[in-house]
Amino acid sequence: MSSAPAIGPLSGRVIAIPESRELDRLAGMLEAEGAETLRCPLVAIKDTPDPLPVQRWLERFPFDDLILYTGEGVRQLHGFARRFDTEPGFLGGLRAARKITRGPKPERALRELGLKSDLRAVPPTTEGLLATLSELDLRGRRVGVQLYPGAPEARFAGFLQDMGAEPDTVLPYVYASAAEDQSVVALIDRLAGGNVDVIAFTSSSQVRRLFEVAKSAQREDTLKTALQATAIAAVGPVVAADLRRRGLEVTITPDHSYFMKPLVTAIVAALSG
Repeated sequence: MSSAPAIGPLSGRVIAIPESRELDRLAGMLEAEGAETLRCPLVAIKDTPDPLPVQRWLERFPFDDLILYTGEGVRQLHGFARRFDTEPGFLGGLRAARKITRGPKPERALRELGLKSDLRAVPPTTEGLLATLSELDLRGRRVGVQLYPGAPEARFAGFLQDMGAEPDTVLPYVYASAAEDQSVVALIDRLAGGNVDVIAFTSSSQVRRLFEVAKSAQREDTLKTALQATAIAAVGPVVAADLRRRGLEVTITPDHSYFMKPLVTAIVAALSG
């Protein structure tokens, strides 16, 4: 639980946040608006347990095209390049390749390195990425693909092969549970108690983890009922689509920019209007 919140437009509101990597940052922004935050980090990001495939992939730089799914993937690859003492080649490969991003998070990670994407998926989803790629001539091009855990690797590689490209995929990180199951069950019970105003999701992996624990604890129906009675915020269209596929209504999303600050702005607008 957070410390005493400030006075602001969210005063008296309780907001559950399952974020992990930037938990303190998101909680701080909400608490600055007066909210009481219920912190339950659901998913942690760890290096892939076998770094050799990542090292081999980095050694095959540069590619003609680089497809970057996630900001965390870009950061993890940069970290591996430093550890393997191949950072200059990694950065040079990033500069040389045509960089195609799925959403705003890899864009942000590229900006941290002084770079920017050349093409952006519209909408910022896997389907949008496929639509963007379908308009390109990829015949004979070597395409490096940074995946994320749960990405449709076979489908994506098959699509690129059908386009005449030579796909080369890498998975630089894995997900691990950040909260013990007991803490997640406590979150579910708190939601079911009706004293949480909003739950704010920032990744699809948080949604999956929450429902996995609910199923294993035989609280799936309890969770669904609780979420139907709680305002749900999603940082962007990918997360929102995952929630809607589970039959849930997402009532709070940023209009255009899918980052934490616009998410907080959207929550403030929804609860103070």
